[in-house]
Amino acid sequence: MGRCALEVADIFRTYGPAWRQAQQGHLSVAQLKVMSAIEQCRSAALGGHVLRCNGCDHVEIAYNSCRNRHCPKCQAKAAERWLEARQADLLPVEYYHVVFTLPAPISEIAYYNKAVIYRLLFEVAADTLQTIAADPKHLGAEIGATLVLHTWGSALTHHPHVHGIVPGGGLSPDGKRWVSCRPGFFLSVRVLSRLFRRRFLEALGEAHQAGQLKFFGEHARLADATVFARWLAPLRKCEWVVYAKRPFAGPAAVLAYLSRYTHRVAISNRRLVALDERGVTFRWKDYRISGRTRHKTMTLSSEEFMRRFLLHVLPGGFHRIRHYGLLANGERRENLAKARELLGVERSGVDAALLEIDASDSLVQPTFVCPCCGSPMRIIETFLRGQSIRAPPPSRLAA
Repeated sequence: MGRCALEVADIFRTYGPAWRQAQQGHLSVAQLKVMSAIEQCRSAALGGHVLRCNGCDHVEIAYNSCRNRHCPKCQAKAAERWLEARQADLLPVEYYHVVFTLPAPISEIAYYNKAVIYRLLFEVAADTLQTIAADPKHLGAEIGATLVLHTWGSALTHHPHVHGIVPGGGLSPDGKRWVSCRPGFFLSVRVLSRLFRRRFLEALGEAHQAGQLKFFGEHARLADATVFARWLAPLRKCEWVVYAKRPFAGPAAVLAYLSRYTHRVAISNRRLVALDERGVTFRWKDYRISGRTRHKTMTLSSEEFMRRFLLHVLPGGFHRIRHYGLLANGERRENLAKARELLGVERSGVDAALLEIDASDSLVQPTFVCPCCGSPMRIIETFLRGQSIRAPPPSRLAA
C-alpha cells in the first residue's frame, strides 16, 4: 500500500514541537509518547533496512514502524496478526453485533477517569449480555462475547462505547445442548439497555464511594457524595443507547468486520483531506442525518486536531479487546470444542471453510514485495536507530 498524501504524522511533525511547548505541563507522559512514536514512525529515527528485488534488482529503503497502538500506520499489520489467531474461534452459527454507549454526562467525567470508567464499561456490558442470555425467558444459555473499546465519535470527540461480537446462541446450563437464538434475533435491546443502565450507575456509585473517581474544573463539585447523587438522578431516567445489528452473513463477514474494528484508531490517514493555513480538513459522518448527506468535511485548527486526537490515548496497559463467557481466555479452547461437538461440526471442517475466505492472504506470501515487478524482496542491509543511512552504490541503483 502506498503512502497517503497526508498523514497524522505530518501534522505532528509540522505543528507538534511548538504545541508541546505551549502545552507544557498539560499533556500526560502517555500522550507525549504517542506523539513521539507517530512522528518517528517509519523514519530514519527508528532504523530500518535496505531491500533488493530478486527479480529486477530494484533497491529501496524501508524504515521500521513504531508499533504504537495509537498509530494509524501500524494497526493494519497488528489487525492481520490478531485476525489469524481468531479465525479458529469462529463457530458455524449466526453472529451479532451489539453496541453499548455511555451518555454524554458520563463521557465527560470519563476523560479524567479513563481506567475506572472504561473498565466498568467493559465489565457491565459483558455482565449485562451474560445475565440476560442466561435468563430462560430470553435465551437460557451461557454465551460468549468479544468486546472492543472505541472512545471516539466520527468528529474525534470523546464518545466511549464498546462494540461486541456475539455468537447467536450458547451452551445450556447443564452443558449438554447448544441453545440457538431465534433466527435474525439475539436479545431484546430494550431489556439490555435497562439492565446496563441500572448496573452501570450502581457500579459508578460504588466507585465514587470508594474514592476511585477524580473531578476537575466544572465537575469538581461532584466530589461531594450528595452532589454526585443528585447528578446521577437524571441519568436513571434517560435512554441509554444499546443496539444490536442484524446478524452477519457468515464467517467471512465476521472476519471482515473484526479486521476493520479491532485495531481502529481515532482517525485513519485516509480520512485526511488537507493541511493548510486554515488547519486540518478531514472527512466525517454526521450520524444524525441519513443518506449521502451525512458524509461531510470538517476543518479544525492544527492545535485542536492534535488535542482531539490525543483525547483517545488509553491508559498504559489497558486492554481494548476483551473476551468473556465461552470466549474467555482461560477456557476458550475447551468451550469451543464442546460447542462444535454439540453443533455436530468437526474442527477441521471449520478451519477449511475459513481458509477459503481469502487464500491469497496466506502466510506463504513474501513479507516484502517489489513495487515494480511484484517479486519477493530480500534484506541486504540493516541500520540501527539514529544510524545514518548509507545510499546504495550507484552501480547497484543502475543495475
